[in-house]
Amino acid sequence: QVQLVESGGGLVQAGGSLRLSCAASGRTSSIYRMGWFRQAPGKEREFVAAIVWSRGNTYYTDSVKGRLTIARDNAKNTVSLQMNSLKPEDTGVYYCTAARFTDGTAYYRAPEYPYWGQGTQVTVSS
Repeated sequence: QVQLVESGGGLVQAGGSLRLSCAASGRTSSIYRMGWFRQAPGKEREFVAAIVWSRGNTYYTDSVKGRLTIARDNAKNTVSLQMNSLKPEDTGVYYCTAARFTDGTAYYRAPEYPYWGQGTQVTVSS
């Protein structure tokens, strides 16, 4: 089992920045990929970004490219999401996720992540 704990959400004005962090514990040696998903009120959960734990390959949904950056610290078992130039449409609950190699390679699909954090609220005001 892998446990994930997010931190760093909050309220920010449009154009501002926030940094989310996620600490992984438990069987962290089994982690192949970590990611961030978000869910806005009344909408489905959507993929935001992912990173391959060993190689550092990164993936982003089109709407956040150039504004959000995912990074990992292997020594500390943490993943971060630096969010710049935030927009009101970035508002939502952000979830940290983790997947093993055997869970699949479709990094954008929520069902392929068996481990989820409790979520942290990000609110961007206009």
